[in-house]
Amino acid sequence: MKNLCFILLCICFSKLSSAADTLSSSQNITDGNSLVSPGGVFQLGFFSPGSSKSRYLGIWYKNIPVQTVVWVANRGTPINDSSGHLMINTTTGALVLLNNNKTVFWSSNSTKQTQNISPVVQLLDNGNLILRDEKEGANSESYLWQSFDYPSDTLLPGMKLGWDLRTGLNRRLTAWKSPDDPSPGDFIWEMQLHNYPEPAMFRAGKEFLRSGPWNGVLFSGKPAKALPALNFSFFMDENEVYTTIGMVDKSALGRMMLNLTADYYRQSWIWSEADRNWTLYAAFPRDPCDSYAKCGGNGNCMLSASPMCQCLDRFRPRSMEKWSLNNFSLGCERKTPLRCKNDGFVTYTGLKLPDTTHTWIDKAMNLKECRAKCLSNCSCSAYTNLDVRGGGSGCAIWFDDLVDLKQIPGGDQDIYIKISAAELGGKDKKWKIGVIVASAVAVILAMFLFVYCYILRLRRRKSFKGTQNNIEEQKDEDLELPLFDLPTIEAATNKFSINNKLGEGGFGPVYKGTLIDGKEIAVKRLSRSSGQGMKEFKNEVILIAKLQHRNLVKLLGCCIQGEEKLLIYEYMPNKSLDSFIFDEMRRKLLDWPKRFHIICGIARGLLYLHQDSRLRIIHRDLKASNVLLDREMNPKISDFGLARTFGGDQTEGNTNRVVGTYGYMAPEYAVEGQFSVKSDVFSFGILLLELISGKKSKGFYHLNHDQNLIGNAWRLWNGGRPLELIDEGFGESCNLTEVLRCIHVSLLCVQQQPDDRPTMSSVVQMLCSESALPQPKEPGFFSEKDLVGGGFPFLNNEASYNGLTISLLEAR
Repeated sequence: MKNLCFILLCICFSKLSSAADTLSSSQNITDGNSLVSPGGVFQLGFFSPGSSKSRYLGIWYKNIPVQTVVWVANRGTPINDSSGHLMINTTTGALVLLNNNKTVFWSSNSTKQTQNISPVVQLLDNGNLILRDEKEGANSESYLWQSFDYPSDTLLPGMKLGWDLRTGLNRRLTAWKSPDDPSPGDFIWEMQLHNYPEPAMFRAGKEFLRSGPWNGVLFSGKPAKALPALNFSFFMDENEVYTTIGMVDKSALGRMMLNLTADYYRQSWIWSEADRNWTLYAAFPRDPCDSYAKCGGNGNCMLSASPMCQCLDRFRPRSMEKWSLNNFSLGCERKTPLRCKNDGFVTYTGLKLPDTTHTWIDKAMNLKECRAKCLSNCSCSAYTNLDVRGGGSGCAIWFDDLVDLKQIPGGDQDIYIKISAAELGGKDKKWKIGVIVASAVAVILAMFLFVYCYILRLRRRKSFKGTQNNIEEQKDEDLELPLFDLPTIEAATNKFSINNKLGEGGFGPVYKGTLIDGKEIAVKRLSRSSGQGMKEFKNEVILIAKLQHRNLVKLLGCCIQGEEKLLIYEYMPNKSLDSFIFDEMRRKLLDWPKRFHIICGIARGLLYLHQDSRLRIIHRDLKASNVLLDREMNPKISDFGLARTFGGDQTEGNTNRVVGTYGYMAPEYAVEGQFSVKSDVFSFGILLLELISGKKSKGFYHLNHDQNLIGNAWRLWNGGRPLELIDEGFGESCNLTEVLRCIHVSLLCVQQQPDDRPTMSSVVQMLCSESALPQPKEPGFFSEKDLVGGGFPFLNNEASYNGLTISLLEAR
């Protein structure tokens, strides 16, 4: 009978005026009506995300053109029609979402008593939807329920990310499953309740990103002063543990969100009133070192090092064999094991503090007492201050391996890591002799292993024959790559029909094909008249077969039969980058956000080749036509026929056969045949200028001077007019701060001297941060005369400048 009365009352409820910010117990919100916060900042109502037809109750910014949803009530229970309405259940005092059949799709859960109250719902200007007692008054913060306690995928200023320890409430963010489906996915950002709490991100229950614990000023994984527009705070007592964000400019609009479909999983956005658009202010991960436990236990991830993973001082790889293959999962171990007694400490500065799963803290201890506590516990591996302010206070100690370390640029927090007294200059001679002998044995074994691997590799290369049968015998051992027979490829490409031809590269045509199972492929057919022979072909096969990165094109297989040499790649429906940026019509499809996304993708792909792949790889022919675009316009570096591999610490080489493309070659490579990771950086700088300007490096012409694209950019930069370089097609999509930063980075990349150019790890970091950049020096090849008159003194009169990859043979 009580429920029947409740239903009858619901029917008699009045609809809400769309201008109201409150909802009383006698009103409801139907689909088409809404609440608007008092200052008109936020709006609550029904919406359908993306292409979905389902209806959800959500909160979004009212006056922003593109609907930006920050909270969804019925994330996992959509309404299939427009019959939804929101109301207060006068029996329970809860906020409920129903349809015409009185099916409950969502309900607020209040932990407070709701008897003898007059519940009112209000949408606040900070985006918080609250249920309060009307008798408490509008200024009371004693809420019966609030949406800020149940976040969706967005953290707004003033929201708490963390725990209410009294009720067990975990305020955490969960990403949408897709742009069309706001239901909770498997991607979560939450506060970890370790003894030393810290925020972390999880995907399918597995931790993969970590901010580092709070040190009184910031989270230790964040560079100091990296995000000056945001305020971070952290609070911890016996009742609550949480972090919040705030805007330094209180009048600015900002938000932080999780986005599983983007390159950056945690994004900070600030609204630009001038551009009438959201600006991506900060993103996480910032660089490859943000990946959780990338270098294993006791391994330190350093962007400036090569390889990126380095053992801490006085540590060594647990498995030298795996470490030499860039497999860092086993991490590092102390060169001399701890003896528990008489151990000491080494001070490390500027590290992201280790994973805090196995920690112990004491807020009252000073640093001296903390040291003594760590020494007295044989399992203690490191200690530091809880709070670095005012000279430091509190104690945090770690047990076992130190996991997820990273070198932070400008970081100044110290951590004290326990080391054997023998490593600190102790007098135990026998122990030292043992260490020396063990090290010598390890070096000898490593040398034997290196020689063995080298001989084995030579034998494998020698055994690689130019026939399909020979390759078939070796595919499991060498290539790890499927082999296709010629009839299959001929059928897929309609016998290499001209209608299937996608384009012509330096080494032959490329065709689109469709396999019998419907899978689309791209087939690179080596031209008999090209400069590429079996050596280059095998180089590309062996190299790409072992490369795995989202910004490198994937090689699916190969075919060698008779005189036919074919490479089968994944099909890129948007073809190459040059077909967009140098085409008057298609260039308009690449607004600035898309181009910046492409720039960052190419940079990450090149960083992988230089530092993160099994061997250091120098591409030697990076250019717009060798960057392919998939359906989502993600860039993928392709064409590795000219690539060279290095091992160990080798970073450069020399050749008498200069290969590459006119307009992209670094000066030292074109003139002297010296190539290195820095020559690839030069090519990236050229590509960056082309993406910004929409002009080709080769063939650029200006009425008032004979400078090429590099020279024009340098002239405008020195003249304080860099914005004149920008492609006019960007229109309102242009983020001037990002564009100017990219111009700055490009000029750093094309400096004359290789040592002056940044590494790709530095480039990635510069693109993704707002730190100050050094001033660029004069670039190389900044006029056409440099290129043709003096740049290539060994070119003969028959050299080709048609934009294809060319071979330049130096006469010596």
